[in-house]
Amino acid sequence: MSQLVSTEWLAEHLHDPDLVIADVRWVHQDSKAAYADFLSGHIPGAVFIDVDADLSEVGDYSKGRHPLPAPADLVSRLANKGIGKGVRVVATEEESFKLAARLWWLLKWIGVDDVMVLDGGLTKWKAEEREIEMLQTKRAPVEPYEIQLREDMMIDAEEVALRIADGGLVYDARAPERFRGEVEALDKRAGHINGAQNIPLATLLTGDPAQLMNTQELQKMFQGYGVGDNKPVVAYCGSGVTACQLLWALDYAGIQNLQLYPGSWSEWIELHPKAGVKLT
Repeated sequence: MSQLVSTEWLAEHLHDPDLVIADVRWVHQDSKAAYADFLSGHIPGAVFIDVDADLSEVGDYSKGRHPLPAPADLVSRLANKGIGKGVRVVATEEESFKLAARLWWLLKWIGVDDVMVLDGGLTKWKAEEREIEMLQTKRAPVEPYEIQLREDMMIDAEEVALRIADGGLVYDARAPERFRGEVEALDKRAGHINGAQNIPLATLLTGDPAQLMNTQELQKMFQGYGVGDNKPVVAYCGSGVTACQLLWALDYAGIQNLQLYPGSWSEWIELHPKAGVKLT
């Protein structure tokens, strides 16, 4: 099961030599802005992880806005930032973990299990008036992870279509208004994959600062969406990034047979030009 760590736990283990805090920040199409935001305040010792440059292979939009990186590229990039063999990782971000979960998913995908997510993120850390750092953090490069790819953790567009045709479970993690096609700020068409259901990420969280619901609450909620009986579950979003938070919560709740559709809506509309609605 996924590991969720508290701010209290992290404060106690902050200086463990084998622990790396990975701060996953993102500003749409602006890595410099994301890094500037990181430098404005982060958990001491945290290293900056760029969603675009480190955790994606951006450029070919026919594959969606955030195609998966090649596994060899991923482990090399992370190793250069001090994340590799013999390291425990705590992934975090400003709020909740819709971006931090992308790092969690990718590490699981390449066969790494020693990765945790910080509940409440930097927002909770700050609310507790814990120490903040505004320095550029650099760790010595380490030996890259050995890749043991778990290919069954992902599914492509053709398989998604087959899964839906068979009445399978496909869930869209975006906000309800994007799912319904009422607004769309990032992709050229609005809407969702026909046959998918909507589990908005906000429904996974509770409190202020926002934290993950407990296991029992999550299980009850997912059962209401038809998850159960060990049926395979597919999650997608706009570009395959934030859907990882839904997969993380499902995994935390003990649900198995989970798959990411990495291309998500941004790839789907390239493959199915008549899908959704073109907004003007």
